[in-house]
Amino acid sequence: MPRTEEHPDGAGSLDDDLGAALADTVRGTGASMGGIYLIEEAEPVLRLVALCGLPLAFTAPWQRLPLNAPVPVADAIHDDTLVSVAGQDDMARRYPRAAAVLPYPFALVAAPLTGVRRSWGGLVLMWPAGRPRRVTPRERGHIDASARRMARLLDDAPRPPSLPDQPRVVPVDAARHPAQTGLAAADYLERLPEGALALDMEGRITFATDTAARLLGRGADRLLGTRPWHSLPWLDDPVYEDHYRTAIISRTPVSFTALRPPDQPLTFQLYPDTSGISVRVLPSTEGAEPSPPPAARPPVAAPTGRLYQLVHLAAALTESVTVRDLVALIAHQILPAFGAQGLVLSGVDAGRLKITGHHGYPADVMERLDALWLDTDLTPAGQVLASGTPAFFADPAELAASYPSAPQISGKQAWAFLPLIISGRPVGCCILSYTRPHTFTADERAVLTSLSGLIAQALDRARLYDTKHRLVHELQRTLLPRALPRVPGLDIAARYLPAGHGTEVGGDFFDVLRLGETSAAAVIGDVEGHSIAAAALMGQVRTAIHAHATAGAAPGEVLARTNRLLADLDSELLVSCLYVQLDLGRQQASFVSAGHVPPLLRHARHPARVLDVEPGPLLGIDTGTDYPVTTVPLLPGTTLALYTDGLVELPGTDATRTTSDLAAHLDTTDGHDLERLIDRLVRHTTPTGQHADDIAVLLLRASSPGGRPA
Repeated sequence: MPRTEEHPDGAGSLDDDLGAALADTVRGTGASMGGIYLIEEAEPVLRLVALCGLPLAFTAPWQRLPLNAPVPVADAIHDDTLVSVAGQDDMARRYPRAAAVLPYPFALVAAPLTGVRRSWGGLVLMWPAGRPRRVTPRERGHIDASARRMARLLDDAPRPPSLPDQPRVVPVDAARHPAQTGLAAADYLERLPEGALALDMEGRITFATDTAARLLGRGADRLLGTRPWHSLPWLDDPVYEDHYRTAIISRTPVSFTALRPPDQPLTFQLYPDTSGISVRVLPSTEGAEPSPPPAARPPVAAPTGRLYQLVHLAAALTESVTVRDLVALIAHQILPAFGAQGLVLSGVDAGRLKITGHHGYPADVMERLDALWLDTDLTPAGQVLASGTPAFFADPAELAASYPSAPQISGKQAWAFLPLIISGRPVGCCILSYTRPHTFTADERAVLTSLSGLIAQALDRARLYDTKHRLVHELQRTLLPRALPRVPGLDIAARYLPAGHGTEVGGDFFDVLRLGETSAAAVIGDVEGHSIAAAALMGQVRTAIHAHATAGAAPGEVLARTNRLLADLDSELLVSCLYVQLDLGRQQASFVSAGHVPPLLRHARHPARVLDVEPGPLLGIDTGTDYPVTTVPLLPGTTLALYTDGLVELPGTDATRTTSDLAAHLDTTDGHDLERLIDRLVRHTTPTGQHADDIAVLLLRASSPGGRPA
């Protein structure tokens, strides 16, 4: 929870007030559990600081989340609105990674904690499976009011909260019965022919009748304080532990049958509420089919909670695309899940371990550890790669016994060295480190060992993507003009923005040609598709237009001849293109369009508008077509904006309306430097900076006689 701050009026500490507000919200909405996430500004990530109605162990995959994680609370904060998940099917459809870790029936709502001047984080509430599937207006009002109350507490705190390593667990209800009723209740249960157990929220047995102990084959004194799947070997199977997790999260009764060796099937009926689980234990009725005994199942190296954590992390690793994504994911999700503070991720490169990313280390330490030979004796990294076996060191003494210099270099106190190997091929090494000594439990070692294989695949995939992505964009740059010509009386600026992700070459292109002392030509276009073939055709089209224009062809003839070239090339790809010839002496511009999006035009001291250019067909459709010419005045101070469809054809929007909005925006920003103007136009249509298609923008401005825009 946030650092304890005494309120001036003596009302208590901030963490107490937030905890009380969370418990009140859970009770008032009828939720079964709730949690408060606060934004950790330094990373930035979301940190779970308060928890109500759920065991702490269940939250391991969720205690620290990137702000852009695909989970409801992150979406609620980003969009500043309430996010409702109606049930399990809805969760699987909208948040498949979260659904893989929480395969239980429940409903969920996430709400932002928005203060006066900033967003603090988010509130998460969960309901049992039987809850109505949609949030009612009354419930929404209660949740919004609770979120405002929490945000106000944070606004009014004397200083920003500090965030804990572990969330504070807040009880939903106080004890419901006076202590003196306990013996009477126990006597009542002992008289019944069936066994009775009580489990707390963590799954530990807090009460067991003599009948239950007899049926289970173990004395009550040996059961109390244990979890059934730990103290009873025949229940040591993830299937049985998962029944308990189902009851806790769904808050619905769960029943299953297990075979107590050698031949006694027992039925367990679980009845959960906010304080724990009541369990009835009784001999199974005839015809009941017990679950297969654990002996028939393969051994499991980790408990169910760790297995779900592994599923969560594995799903997250499949979504990492670049090496940078992978390093961020390990730092923000895998390190917190195992309580680690440091990360070094190295890839094998020409017999050396080249550091591809790190977290929690100063730069000078990384310089000493970078590019070590695989047979280095400075750290265990090379040895674990050679053997293929992870190495765990609980304290500096353990590590120094074999590698005396390693603890002195890093200053850390415990380490896990994980070899990254795919089909016997070494890919790299992942090192998790701790600022304090840390004893690695058997299940931690098992999960980290399993995780190393997943990280190896993710690293190999990410490095391949980065290499291909780099080559693609180097090819793209070679096909675009390296520099734009200087034309007296004309200011020019251009920008090419590749799509946010992807390794295919785009077909967008532009060019500016100086035709004479007072004339120039500009072209912008888009070849269909994203491929090497599209890039090659783009280069050929650009070269053809350049040749025809500089040879003196009229504007319409430039595109007509280029169109005939495409027929000779026998390409199946189509090309949109806009060609404009600028005569600065006569102060006029001639436009020819082959199915391209219309340009924007702003005359000095006149409103910007979408220019109505009579279009011809796309290049490559009809070799005998003519392309009409549209001529407009080009007065000093006139600005022309040429662009490809990626700027205005956005998912879920009308391109015509987007283009008109862009023209209106040009009106308000036209006095800016052209480079800044491109920034503003792009930001206007894609404010998040994410665009699904490539974007090319070419701006031209006719200078006034003095060389300045009018």
